[in-house]
Amino acid sequence: MATVAEAVACEQTMACDAETASTCTGDLAGANGASCEVCVPGSPEKKPVVGPAGRRGSFRHGGTLPTAVCLSKAAIGAGVLSMAAHSAEVGLLYQLCGLAAGALLTLVSIRMIARASIDTGCWSYEDICEDLFHPSMSVLTGAVNVCNCLGSGAGYLIVCGQVFQVATGANEPTRRLFVLAVGVFVCAPLALARHVSFMRHLAAGSVAALLLLVVTVVWFLGEHGQDESVTPQTLWFGPGGATIFTYMNSINNIVFAYNNQFNVPQLTGELTPQPTVRKMTVVSVITVAACFALFGGVSVFGVLAFGVGEGQRDSLVLDLTPERKNPLVLAALIAVMFSVLTCFQFHVYPIRQFAAWAVRKARGRGADDEKSDVKYFGRSLTRWLDMASALFSVAVIILIAVVISSLKTILDFIGAFASAYISYVVPPLWVIQILRRQKGFAWNTWEVLGCMALFCLGAFFFVFGTYSAISDALAQ
Repeated sequence: MATVAEAVACEQTMACDAETASTCTGDLAGANGASCEVCVPGSPEKKPVVGPAGRRGSFRHGGTLPTAVCLSKAAIGAGVLSMAAHSAEVGLLYQLCGLAAGALLTLVSIRMIARASIDTGCWSYEDICEDLFHPSMSVLTGAVNVCNCLGSGAGYLIVCGQVFQVATGANEPTRRLFVLAVGVFVCAPLALARHVSFMRHLAAGSVAALLLLVVTVVWFLGEHGQDESVTPQTLWFGPGGATIFTYMNSINNIVFAYNNQFNVPQLTGELTPQPTVRKMTVVSVITVAACFALFGGVSVFGVLAFGVGEGQRDSLVLDLTPERKNPLVLAALIAVMFSVLTCFQFHVYPIRQFAAWAVRKARGRGADDEKSDVKYFGRSLTRWLDMASALFSVAVIILIAVVISSLKTILDFIGAFASAYISYVVPPLWVIQILRRQKGFAWNTWEVLGCMALFCLGAFFFVFGTYSAISDALAQ
């Protein structure tokens, strides 16, 4: 009876609102998405409640594989579409080395973020920064994260507009109208989902959809043969004439392409039955391996198929324009649209998290106070404000996508300015601060020196990469 009573008490302290408690996606997810725990009488250890969260299944909510799929989908989006264009400018040798280095850095970064999330018990960038530093750090990090996600989301809608133009031959005003319609009728409803892992099935389908794009590029190569501008020299080292800004912008695109760290705290908290750094490390290995294979394949076949000269356009979507009436190409374009729209939703979550943190601070409430919040029409005010922030962020993204039509320009800037900060500047600072709280801390240990090296690299990407992206945009 005591165990039952404690289990009931645990359920009453969960932050799910009335709507989520009734459905709760069958996982007993709490505010951070982790499974509910009760204390077994006579033991200080907490044990997970045996219930739906403990159900077996390789694709269950909070499982390793679906979490890896969601994290992969957060990374695999518009960045892959401009990968071939950058490869054509700097050569495959530089591009593949950059992709390998980016993969390694992403593994390290994700592990750092997972460690910080678990050690602090916080599941958003803002809450971790507040716990380890100061609310002002949360404001800065949240603002940069919002810029990252707004720009990325706009890039995905730009891709949708490009697909529509290529498939139908529509003019610019019609493209803008289509982007507006997609944002209002597709992106806005999906942005209201409470949990990131809600998208796990759509994420799996969208990753498969991008594989169809790779197949289509290979088909184009087989149908038309290797582009005449490709020689061993131009293939591996580029056509020449590349400046230091060209090479830096290629790095910017790689940083953006791998960038999925903004979802790591949330997905770490949703791991079942219990979040661990080891499990998140496995997730990151699966994610990075999938990303490297896709990015590398697109870089190689994209250059071979479309060349290193003027044949390379802003994205692979535009490269395939000559064959737009082919059924395979048309199917690939539709698949790309589906894929980027799925990726769009993962970039709305961090914006909602920052808005939720700011609203909590303004109202003087804690992260786990939703249960006691006032309710309107069966939902808490916290949840209503969360949905309002989601819809407002979608509206801003639509506005950006309607005004800007160049995918490569916006991705280079976001990759340098926001993605570098989120991926390589903040995580090592978190780990250093965690280590400083431990006895026997020393600045000259390998772990601290490694964190400082990653911070310096991220700061370089942040400063010089942003300057390079802005210079390139002004030159155009």
